[in-house]
Amino acid sequence: MAIQKIMGSETEYGITVRNDPDFDPISKSLLLINSYQTDPLTRFLWDYDQEDPLVDARGFELDEEFEVPDQQDNMSINKILPNGARYYLDHAHPEFSTPECSNPRDVVCYEKAGERILDISRIRAEHALPTEQRILIYKNNSDRKGNSYGCHENYLMDRSTPFNLIIEHLIPFLVTRIIFCGSGKVGVENETEFVPYQISQRADFFETEIGLDTMVKRPIINTRDEPHANRDKYRRLHVIVGDSNMSEYTIYLKMGTTSIVLSMIEDQFLEKSLVLRNPVKALKAISRDLTCRRPVELDNGQKMTPIDIQRFYLEQAQRYYADRPCDPITADILGKWAYVLDALATDPFSLRREVDWVIKWHLINSYIEKRGEAWNSSRVAMMDLQYHDIRPDKGLYYILQRSGEVERIVTDEEIRVALEHPPTDTRAYFRGMCLRKFRQHIFGVNWDSLSFNVDEGPIKRVLMEEPAKGSKAHVEELLARSNTVEELLVNLSL
Repeated sequence: MAIQKIMGSETEYGITVRNDPDFDPISKSLLLINSYQTDPLTRFLWDYDQEDPLVDARGFELDEEFEVPDQQDNMSINKILPNGARYYLDHAHPEFSTPECSNPRDVVCYEKAGERILDISRIRAEHALPTEQRILIYKNNSDRKGNSYGCHENYLMDRSTPFNLIIEHLIPFLVTRIIFCGSGKVGVENETEFVPYQISQRADFFETEIGLDTMVKRPIINTRDEPHANRDKYRRLHVIVGDSNMSEYTIYLKMGTTSIVLSMIEDQFLEKSLVLRNPVKALKAISRDLTCRRPVELDNGQKMTPIDIQRFYLEQAQRYYADRPCDPITADILGKWAYVLDALATDPFSLRREVDWVIKWHLINSYIEKRGEAWNSSRVAMMDLQYHDIRPDKGLYYILQRSGEVERIVTDEEIRVALEHPPTDTRAYFRGMCLRKFRQHIFGVNWDSLSFNVDEGPIKRVLMEEPAKGSKAHVEELLARSNTVEELLVNLSL
């Protein structure tokens, strides 16, 4: 039986500073990150001893050096937050990783909390800048100079699931899900054939089907084998092909449908496979077809539209849950998946409240029709960018949200709570509560461990190799009777 799909997202943000002729993304990202928490007691080390990004799921390890920052740099580039999240510098971008979540709705909540955290950081960081300078942060995927930055998804899987089975069934799903997961993009990049508008921001940047890299020769299936959990039991599937989304509905559907497909793969429920003849070519072609009806070729010579391929996965999921327990969130995902596919088949542009690429298209197309602008004008390119501006009072997406023109999944109050508090039903709860209660004794943190500094003795590392354990139900009583870190360590050993 498929295991529980613990999941989360990692979002790299675009950053620039207005009126700064000497703008340096690294220094400004560091200023941003270090402006969120200034209390010296919140400066923790990220435990790189627990990281192994060069191991490949295909059974080998790259013969390269993995550079680890020194202690001072480590504390400057990493912030581990009481809500269980990690906020850090990654390749000249500020990045926010949600805590581990048990369902796609919580991912929406914590990903949106991440946007608020970056905006709070922006406001505080601007106090250190000349008055004429303003920090601008965009939740998008391209700087329009040929560089792409990602929004990566993570899903816990049973390690016994053959990796080739994951590849076989997941590639067609990931390639075609952009019809409801894409963020939309004006124009093209990487010297590809021009179109005025396309569905996906990231499609232009993918070059191969399978691989370990995330920055060059980007693969549809990433093979990094770094489970951040018990390696004998679990795999962390690292999905890098998705866009950064502003729409809560789109994030929810993206995470929810993918986790459902992975459960079916684990249970080997998908007897039929829809192998694409050229997945990279198909990804780019689908991104450029706003009708979502242009067929792509399968390996057997047949042709199917992306809607038909997605409908195959939906129908399989409906059969899968016909005789299995189906929680309310999964049932809701199935319903929204069916609704979106029906709408795409009838009129893709009817999804102007739900799906990012359609919301953005309507916004820009309305402007073009009123002002007589061309799709390749600089003003239209600026609107494309401003859609992803995370400022609640300035970003075009948030202007639409305030006027009630987009669908919501979570409430502002739920996002506010997620700023400070971890999910209660994963190990993120234990991490977050320890950061709050024992912060002066915490030496290092990783997803699957906490290291405590106890007086003059050796560092004590507590492993958390079960992502679903360490929840409120598991540890609330233990934390309540542990008034000191020494008591905590004793109680954990009992």
